[in-house]
Amino acid sequence: MSDYLDTSAETVSVKETSPQVESRWHSYVGNRIPWYVRLIWLGFWVYAVYYTITYLFPALQVEIVSPP
Repeated sequence: MSDYLDTSAETVSVKETSPQVESRWHSYVGNRIPWYVRLIWLGFWVYAVYYTITYLFPALQVEIVSPP
């Protein structure tokens, strides 16, 4: 009889499984982030900094000097 069948989910209860047997059912795979996604994020952050410096800081200076 195969060890694979002895540790199938149908025959062994959750409480009776050891960490070694349980690790057989988990496979973690990492994924690389594509270059164009990194480029999109970089563009977003550059635009966010530009927008903040161009529009938010001047508006804050006006609001702080003469609040509504």
